Amino acid sequence: MPPREAFAESGAISVETITEVHQWNEELFSLKMTRPASFRFRSGEFIMIGLPKDDGKPLLRAYSMACPSYAEELEFLSIIVQDGPLTSRLQHIQPGDPIYLGKKPTGTLVTDALLPGKRLFMLSTGTGLAPFMSLVRDPEVYAMYDEVIVVHSVRRVADLAYRELLESKLEGDPLLEDEDRAKMIYVPTVTREDFHTSDRIQVLIDDGRLFADSKGPRHFDPETDRVMLCGSMGMIKDHAADLEARGFVEGANNKPGQFVIERAFVG
Repeated sequence: MPPREAFAESGAISVETITEVHQWNEELFSLKMTRPASFRFRSGEFIMIGLPKDDGKPLLRAYSMACPSYAEELEFLSIIVQDGPLTSRLQHIQPGDPIYLGKKPTGTLVTDALLPGKRLFMLSTGTGLAPFMSLVRDPEVYAMYDEVIVVHSVRRVADLAYRELLESKLEGDPLLEDEDRAKMIYVPTVTREDFHTSDRIQVLIDDGRLFADSKGPRHFDPETDRVMLCGSMGMIKDHAADLEARGFVEGANNKPGQFVIERAFVG
């Protein structure tokens, strides 16, 4: 890793320190870093993080915060892309190493971009779970909705990051009350290995299994349901088209709607 003297702070980025690295499997890891006292973000937003390039210029990529907005440290979830300019190096990072952190969080996967509703569905594939790990631990989210449903689709069981925490309904979370945790529903599905649920999210929507543990209807209702999408480009485009066909309207920070996607990751 580059030495600390290779990092230079600026008006746009600060230099933070890695405090923890957790390897979920050979391709998936999460990391925690120090948080500047002045750093504020809304649950669901993303920020730029990175390392210096060989020429000394910062190499930055957008990562969603995977921690609640009140966390003392910032947490991120990443997949290793072997030829990726940043992740091929980021995978070797260790506690104590320096890292760049942007100063201006932003994003549309926030409750401000949604109209009021009764059920909040967070549909994710792979590392798209990250912003929802921020939202699902935010007490304000539970004050807005009767149910908060986290859906995570992956290829292998080992890809189910944060599975134990979500299965425990966020047991031990310092700010969530029991009635908040009772509103949270976790729906994991694994598409390429044996698992109790092993279909793509769209299949679970179409046959009603996505709604099995909900007290509401076994289908999407644009009047009362709100949906957030985060995952691969194909997944987001397919589900956005499906939601629009069901009468849902996409929202934004300046014009709330019935579903939102993170356009920064879609292009």
